[in-house]
Amino acid sequence: MSTLAEQRTTTLETPIQRARKPFQFRRVLPLLILGFGSLLMIAPFVWIIQAAFGETSKAFVIPPLWFPVNPSLDNFISAFEQVPFQLFTWNTLKIATIVTIGQLITCSLAAYAFARLQFRGKNIVFFLLLSSLMIPSQVTLVPTFIIMRQLGLYNTHASLILPALISPFGVFLLRQYFLTIPAELEDAARVDGASVFTIYLRIILPLSGPVLTTLAILTFVAQWNSYIGPLIYINKIELQVITVGLTLMRGRFGAGALGPIAAGIFMAVVPVLIVFLLLQRYIIKSIVTTGIKT
Repeated sequence: MSTLAEQRTTTLETPIQRARKPFQFRRVLPLLILGFGSLLMIAPFVWIIQAAFGETSKAFVIPPLWFPVNPSLDNFISAFEQVPFQLFTWNTLKIATIVTIGQLITCSLAAYAFARLQFRGKNIVFFLLLSSLMIPSQVTLVPTFIIMRQLGLYNTHASLILPALISPFGVFLLRQYFLTIPAELEDAARVDGASVFTIYLRIILPLSGPVLTTLAILTFVAQWNSYIGPLIYINKIELQVITVGLTLMRGRFGAGALGPIAAGIFMAVVPVLIVFLLLQRYIIKSIVTTGIKT
């Protein structure tokens, strides 16, 4: 007992004792490295902000300016005058929202089947599904384009929405999380007469809020930043999205004015950045718990 008490007294240190400890550089080194890396990642965005609110003529001065000299909204007004930016924003929001909701439905249903239901060939089908993650999206670009054209969906938002409604990564992510939910909850529900769909709807989904939020954020951001698909499947200006709209602002050979382009980039990045910052705790929580049980 005395030995245990001595160990406790040695491990519990007062603030004064901690303050008297000698400075150890190895404890500060990780913070310095992380801080330097953060500055490197934030610097381009800060430069975009000053180019969006400042004068275009001072965007490329050396050393670079990190704060606008005479801040104004002229570049934002010019961005809306050059291209229908509000229409591009609406199209992007529409496509990203529909795809996000669709993936939450399809991926959760498939993941529940792989995690809880028993059927012949389940492991083989799941292995084939995961194998599709190793196929680059560029490989399926031409076949998907041919299918969309034959279905008469070329130059429609459906050509961007339908291929993105199913995500093998989303199925895998949700399946791993569903496996961590105790099976006793389902057994108790079955005793009360609950069906398979009732268990999925009233037990599995309410307990999977963090991972569903994570999948929603990742899907929304990916669709918001999508560029190759809209560039190939959409040929009408009134149906285009933000990423292609920024390319149109850049002009041929990159001859567009930097100020309006920076303003467009700022307006395209800020909404997604706000959503990510507000919901990032759900991503961390889901990653910590996903994959505990396989």
